[in-house]
Amino acid sequence: MDWVRRIAIAPTIITIIILVIASLNIQLAFSQSITRDRCELDPNFVFIPAGDFIAGSDRTEREYGYYLSAQSLASNAERIPRVAQQLQLQAWFERESPRQRQSLPAFCIRRNLITNADYQAFVLATGHRPPGISEAEYQEQGFLVHSYDEVQNYLWVGSDYPSGTDQHPVVLISYLDAIAFAQWKGQQDQKTYRLPTVEEWEKAARGTDGRYFPWGNQWQDEATNWAGSGINGTSAIATFLLSRSLYGVEDMAGNVFEYTSTLQRSGIQTLAVMKGCSWDDSPGFCRAAYQHTRPINSRHILFGFRLIQE
Repeated sequence: MDWVRRIAIAPTIITIIILVIASLNIQLAFSQSITRDRCELDPNFVFIPAGDFIAGSDRTEREYGYYLSAQSLASNAERIPRVAQQLQLQAWFERESPRQRQSLPAFCIRRNLITNADYQAFVLATGHRPPGISEAEYQEQGFLVHSYDEVQNYLWVGSDYPSGTDQHPVVLISYLDAIAFAQWKGQQDQKTYRLPTVEEWEKAARGTDGRYFPWGNQWQDEATNWAGSGINGTSAIATFLLSRSLYGVEDMAGNVFEYTSTLQRSGIQTLAVMKGCSWDDSPGFCRAAYQHTRPINSRHILFGFRLIQE
């Protein structure tokens, strides 16, 4: 009689498989048919139309990036060429993709970075680990751009963020923390959220014409929160109007680096590709083409994130 039971069960299994496949196809079709109206039902999101854009950088742009950074770092004008040469030897901008035309379907990106206040709601609702890192973890992590004394200014106390920073981008969170937030927020809103891809982030930042910065091709000191702005830390979201992209997406240069969903492998490590630049960077790093990678379990005072709505 086993064969009878197997025959009886088989249609049920087949039905389940068909329903799962159909569900996946519906979700895929739904995510690919994003419209401006559906995206902007939520004023926190911005619609980016389908079509071509210019991504990456060429030699001219990279040389300009090296020069800009050298200009901000050199102690006097005579030292600019030498500092630029040192930066070139370190190959900071050689990790950028070559300048090329790419095409993307329409997508829906969050206007602002996720803030401390946004993230606190997640921590309180789920008991998820608050943003932070111990001194031992920080030392083990490496890339110690800042001392742990500076890190302490950003540490939460329990579920409370540092006073006066409710509208600052949340930092000291990992790629995996960002994914967990996206899943929780999606459940709350009955929507699907994820991190942007490198290509989505770059188009949202620079538009279609391949401009170096959200505001154009020429660096402007007052445009964003960078090492020369005098802030020396994160700033409230949407403070710098020039760092708003043509589409209306805020902080697309400066303030914090952003996790993307684009991953790479290096040995046994999985690395997240980071876009944007941070409050302690020189101008060349604030170009939309710039990118670098960090392990997905990294936590740093320079790293934040925003979401894509599907």
